[in-house]
Amino acid sequence: MRKKIVAGNWKMNNDLDETELFLAELKKQVFPEKVVIMIAPPFTSLNHAFKSLRDHNVELAAQNMHQNNEGAFTGEISAKMLKSVGAKTVILGHSERRALFNEDSPILAAKVNTALENEMTVIFCIGEELEDRKKGSHFDLIKKQLSEGLFHVSDGAWENIIIAYEPVWAIGTGETASPEQAQEMHKFIRKIIAENYSKAIADNVSILYGGSVKPDNAAEIFGQNDVDGGLIGGASLKVDSFMKIVNSF
Repeated sequence: MRKKIVAGNWKMNNDLDETELFLAELKKQVFPEKVVIMIAPPFTSLNHAFKSLRDHNVELAAQNMHQNNEGAFTGEISAKMLKSVGAKTVILGHSERRALFNEDSPILAAKVNTALENEMTVIFCIGEELEDRKKGSHFDLIKKQLSEGLFHVSDGAWENIIIAYEPVWAIGTGETASPEQAQEMHKFIRKIIAENYSKAIADNVSILYGGSVKPDNAAEIFGQNDVDGGLIGGASLKVDSFMKIVNSF
């Protein structure tokens, strides 16, 4: 049975003091038993968050990592380093990493390999630009991103993979794919996974929606058959709005 997941991606927000205030409020909350809750603070706050949340049912994710385990890569972070500060999950392929930092499929495939080799869980992001959707090529693009970034992994690796579908045109714009559009793409993703692996793997992988999820639209989006939760951006920066989304199932 696949998991219901809400993951908050803080991006480049919240210094250590702001993180401490957020965590203090978060720890007062009552967490639903059947929802996996994750937060992805900046690298600088990961270990503090890990120590602060040690006795609470919140998992830590990193926002990125390098594809090499060590070496002369100034400014980069390895899987081993992430695990040493409490992060066992990593977000890879986010649209901002693809667009702003030129992370292409070969780089992302290598990062996936390294994360899995280090026994980390991967949240693998895929999604189309508005131009792709207008041209009607969004399904082909999603299939390509899956094929080039993930479809080299073994059947067993899927136990440690989560998919996040993020229509790029709905990230930070206030626009949101309709629940029907989200369901259509999530169903398509599951179909492509089944064709390349098995129906059992496709049925068990969690697929999250990421694209301007807010407290007032989360329940409708999460109510779709193939939507298993959300990768939340701006609304994850305030405990109140984040917890309203967590409790939207």
